[in-house]
Amino acid sequence: MTHRPKNPLIPTRDGVSPSCVAVPFTKPLPWASALQFLSERLPVVSPAEWAQRMARGEVLDDHGQAVTPDAPCTPGARLYYWRHLDDEAEIPFEPGILFQDEHLLVADKPHFMPVTPTGRYVRHSLMVRLKQRTGIDTLNPIHRIDRETAGLVVFNLRPQDRNAYHALFRERAVVKTYEAIAPHDPTLAMPLTRLSRIEEDVEAFFRMVEAEGEPNSETRIERLEVRAAWARYGLAPLTGKRHQLRVHLDALGLPIAGDQFYPRVRRGPGEPEDFAEPLRLLARAIAFTDPVTGRPRRFESARALDWPPD
Repeated sequence: MTHRPKNPLIPTRDGVSPSCVAVPFTKPLPWASALQFLSERLPVVSPAEWAQRMARGEVLDDHGQAVTPDAPCTPGARLYYWRHLDDEAEIPFEPGILFQDEHLLVADKPHFMPVTPTGRYVRHSLMVRLKQRTGIDTLNPIHRIDRETAGLVVFNLRPQDRNAYHALFRERAVVKTYEAIAPHDPTLAMPLTRLSRIEEDVEAFFRMVEAEGEPNSETRIERLEVRAAWARYGLAPLTGKRHQLRVHLDALGLPIAGDQFYPRVRRGPGEPEDFAEPLRLLARAIAFTDPVTGRPRRFESARALDWPPD
């Protein structure tokens, strides 16, 4: 499907980019008004709340004009709105900015913060926080890391450069290194390479599992430091499967300290956070040749992982 360019008439509000929903071209439409359409298509917001948002001018059409609650529902119309959560939980940590020029911004993300608005976090996502801080509405992450993982996230600034930077990751032209703290097993010879097939857990959508079949994931692992029962590991993923590093270390009998999902689920995805117990996983460094400027780029996180108590 072709990506529709951002509508320049629809602004960002408080760092939050607009969301868009399209009315089908079906005739006759089953909705008499735009309010009825939004209430049925997006029922997570009540009809009363949609009416209030529309009365406040928080729903716009393709021309940037406010859509009133009694406006007719038109086939093919596109309606824009801004996600916000009245009860959004606060994340009491600030991201750092390690580098910024006319092409890139490199952020140093804290634990617990999602890269983009998702689920129960909007204003406290990394992208929205950075847009609020810098005033740059065109910020766009060129890769992602898990919400629980701390460390480097690279954003591009100019929309015309976006495809070139995304191609780096599609073509695996980026060198990424991570660090993790996990149990120390002196019988496990290192360095080693873990190859396996990782698939979604059919019993828990938020988990991944190793499965039989052709490997689709590869991680190089080395032991960097030992402190009593714990060790700090260097991790170099050659692929980018979801939860790959967490799954690979757990499969070796080395679950990462603070992991709430592996080897067993200790906290559901919607339960309150324990900010005192982060996942000890850090996106430490990233390196690539800049496809726009041709310059070699290498960035390293200023964060450090806390060792768990013995």
